[in-house]
Amino acid sequence: MQKLQFKVEINAPVAKVYNLMLGLDNKQSYEEWTAAFNPTSTYEGSWLKGSKILFIGTAEDGKRGGMVAEIAENIPNQFVSIHHRGILDGDQEIAIEAWASGFENYIFEELGNSSLVTIDADMPEEYLDYMNEVWPKALARLKELAEN
Repeated sequence: MQKLQFKVEINAPVAKVYNLMLGLDNKQSYEEWTAAFNPTSTYEGSWLKGSKILFIGTAEDGKRGGMVAEIAENIPNQFVSIHHRGILDGDQEIAIEAWASGFENYIFEELGNSSLVTIDADMPEEYLDYMNEVWPKALARLKELAEN
């Protein structure tokens, strides 16, 4: 696993950014910024601590797939920790040892009238190039959504 970090400053209050990022009031806001990863990106489950959550989308072959995870921590407007457990292949959940120690953390900081969002992600080597390309695009879209 490699550690990746991405940051974006957003001219909006932390509460608004947190809400949009997780799609709490409207799941569509989550789907809009995560479309950078997959145009059909969505989630099923809950953002509550201890909850199982599936990050899913449809592949080019029409098959449903994605990540199986657990919310390790969720401190509203401050911190979200996602513990990856494996992958979803169709309707089958497959535990993947390489992902078992992987976390994806979202840190939200108030900077006067703006917010700083930091993403710390553990990533298997084979996904590094893809994530380094796509995360900045996804965060740019989140910034655009929050500032409008």
